[in-house]
Amino acid sequence: MKRRSFIQQSAQVSLALPLLGVMSCEAEYKPNYKMGLQLFTVRDAMEKDSIATLKALKAMGYEDFESYGYDAKNKLYYGFSPKEFKTVLDDLSLSTSSGHYGVNGLMEVSEDELNAYVDSCIEGALELGDSYIVFPSLAQIYHSLEGYQLLVQKLNQIGRRIHETGLGFAYHNFGGDFVQYGDKMGIDWIIQETNPDWVKLEVDFYWVMHAGVITPKEFIAKAMHRTPLWHIKDMHKVSRDYTEMGQGSIDYTTMLPSASDSGLEYFYIEQGGNFAVNSMQSVKTSIDYFKSTISIPS
Repeated sequence: MKRRSFIQQSAQVSLALPLLGVMSCEAEYKPNYKMGLQLFTVRDAMEKDSIATLKALKAMGYEDFESYGYDAKNKLYYGFSPKEFKTVLDDLSLSTSSGHYGVNGLMEVSEDELNAYVDSCIEGALELGDSYIVFPSLAQIYHSLEGYQLLVQKLNQIGRRIHETGLGFAYHNFGGDFVQYGDKMGIDWIIQETNPDWVKLEVDFYWVMHAGVITPKEFIAKAMHRTPLWHIKDMHKVSRDYTEMGQGSIDYTTMLPSASDSGLEYFYIEQGGNFAVNSMQSVKTSIDYFKSTISIPS
């Protein structure tokens, strides 16, 4: 179904929503980026008081977010309807551009159940004005040749449905994607066996470096102009766990690939845990380091 048809059929989505373009492989490099954060990093603070948390993040310098934890059954972001959460963001002059959704739990459900869940995600993302829906990880049980063969089928199926509404769809890599399954690595199954118009990539540089199999620049070379989303986070020098930007072992001043080769549209700082003090102090440390030290290579 086309985007307009989807909106007309969904009573929860305003007919006045602006159209969102899907980035093509030939899209021009856009050098100006909002300062982004994956809200999973501050999930404890968002659960306690989402509005106060967003205000504090804005004061730090964050402008744009990737959401996490959408309740697809009840159609809620952080306890708000998509329309209400959009109003909260607008009132603070903030935005979301992407979201991690629970589509990774739908590998073996019926087609009707899969489509119903995806349609709820589409409805929410459209209301927020997002550009992307993200498949956040592949469960350990599917880390096998058969699992990746099933994964690429599901990614194509989900990606096509999302693409037809005008939204983009991306797969977020983890360390297991750099293990060999059959004749190629998991990430190569995804890159080579999915439709590049339907399935993009969100590269998580921490997990690329943690796996140590290929470099970030080699990752981008495998999927030129197909990686519009970046996750930027640091790795503890001893434990190799997450840590605050500038406190770890990843030298972001030298290892970042070309944004134009990547097709970069949005980037997000993230730290999944292992906070020195607490999540809010960690994202303050990270943004201060990023702004003073790191630039995105064109």
